[in-house]
Amino acid sequence: MLNHIEAFLYAVGRVGLRSRYVLADDRGRPRLVLPGRPWETYLELAVTEIRDYGATSVQVCRRLRALLEGLVATLPDECGPALRAELRLLDDAVDREFGDAPRRGDARTADPQGIGGRHRQDAPPDASPPGEPGP
Repeated sequence: MLNHIEAFLYAVGRVGLRSRYVLADDRGRPRLVLPGRPWETYLELAVTEIRDYGATSVQVCRRLRALLEGLVATLPDECGPALRAELRLLDDAVDREFGDAPRRGDARTADPQGIGGRHRQDAPPDASPPGEPGP
């Protein structure tokens, strides 16, 4: 689900939202005026409950961090302050939920799959790939 939320937030963040939308008839006469919502509203709605209810899960924290950091890296600068604020809220939640440093460190490490584990580049130098003999 976080993949879909990330795609939605990316699309909304790239569009450049307006404070209002006017729907006109075929002659260009305004027929309906709808208030727009700011980027921050969509972001907050998308991540707040996931953070609040998923903060006890290392996997949820890792995936949510990857989502937020990815959006910081790809969206226009004006989206950055709200994204960084959400990252701070995620850090606060991780600090509250994980008392031990190793699990807290895991929960603070972005992972687009959320599953963690050792990455290939993190393997010790004498480790051999699966199925291959050691040194």
